[in-house]
Amino acid sequence: MIPRREFVRASALVAASVATGCMLSGVPKGRTGVNLWFSYGGTNREVLETLVRRFNERQSRDYVQAVYQGDYFEGLAKLRTALAARCAPALSHVVGEVVPYLAEAGALEPLADYPGVRELDLVPELGQAGSWVGGAEHALVALPFNRSTPIAYLNAELFAQVGLFAPRTWRELRDAARALSRPNERFGFGCPINWWFWVALVGQAGGRVVAPDGRVSLGDEAGVEALSFWQELVQSGWMKPPPGRDYNAWEQCNQDFLAQRVAMIWSSTAFLKYLEAHAPFRVLAAPLPANRRRAVPTGGTFWVVLRSAPSEEKAAAVRFLRFMHEPAQVIEWANRTGYIPVTAGAVRALRARGYYAQHPNDAVALEQLSVAEPWPWSVDLFRLQREIVQPRLESVVVEGRDPARALDEARKLALEPT
Repeated sequence: MIPRREFVRASALVAASVATGCMLSGVPKGRTGVNLWFSYGGTNREVLETLVRRFNERQSRDYVQAVYQGDYFEGLAKLRTALAARCAPALSHVVGEVVPYLAEAGALEPLADYPGVRELDLVPELGQAGSWVGGAEHALVALPFNRSTPIAYLNAELFAQVGLFAPRTWRELRDAARALSRPNERFGFGCPINWWFWVALVGQAGGRVVAPDGRVSLGDEAGVEALSFWQELVQSGWMKPPPGRDYNAWEQCNQDFLAQRVAMIWSSTAFLKYLEAHAPFRVLAAPLPANRRRAVPTGGTFWVVLRSAPSEEKAAAVRFLRFMHEPAQVIEWANRTGYIPVTAGAVRALRARGYYAQHPNDAVALEQLSVAEPWPWSVDLFRLQREIVQPRLESVVVEGRDPARALDEARKLALEPT
């Protein structure tokens, strides 16, 4: 599931992680302690810790301890190690691609029968039922937390100078990237060479990563078209050659945008507030463009309760999750981070108070949910992403490999037993 390089790096801290998963310290007498493992830094961490403190202060029954575990992939490696050691925390959040694997492995607690869970008014496209093909047919094991879509961020001033609007099609994106590029000064477009954005391109080209019959298609011709589009932009000098890997690439892309070395980027709604706060120009958020159709994947993480935890801790964890899905917490999380509100009640409240009229950038991701495409419910999805596809995306765009040959190789590897 996780490449050896990442697993070894995370396993170097396994002793501390397992001890943290097994032990709770400082829990007030008479309260049920809940160990929460999370993977946020910066503002997101501050907001989460604020909400945890609020929960702990507002009631005297439960006590949540939030423990930072590194980025998503480091946190997941530690979680898998803790599960193997039978010493996992009661509560964590994981990327959506790994939920089917953990669910089918029996690691996740079914949540539907806990008090109040069925009554949560989740935004359909962001909950388990809408995030995976056939998601509602499986036991409810995941509740949405920091959910996002990829969106475009534009330097509004540079676009105004050349008389352009946000691109609505691939052709317009190509034309805008060319018009905004300045040799040795600025690229018109930037985007991390990442599975998430490639999946968006595949959908826009009319394909799907996994066919309706379960075949790992990688989009067939649409997958090749998506990679060829990236190749064209980089080789033409209109798209900044991608730097780094994983979240280093995302951070560098953001910094290039803020420094006006790139006029337009694709990134996540998660960075909306950060970019707005730090840009020396007006930031305009826009939907991703269409090719044959409009399409975006959803992203981010889901809350999961670990089945191996004691019953009283699992019940306390679910009470915390109900608190986190109340409108006040959903709204604060969304407004301070840029993630999408995950309950319909929170969205209605924000609209009623005129929030989206005052902050139109925040409305972009909500609008894109109308073209969001669910992920396949596949235990191999995370392996497909991390071990098979992602390295080949980079080799095609950075090293100039043939897109069709690289994806054909990836399809063959996907068929090999794990």
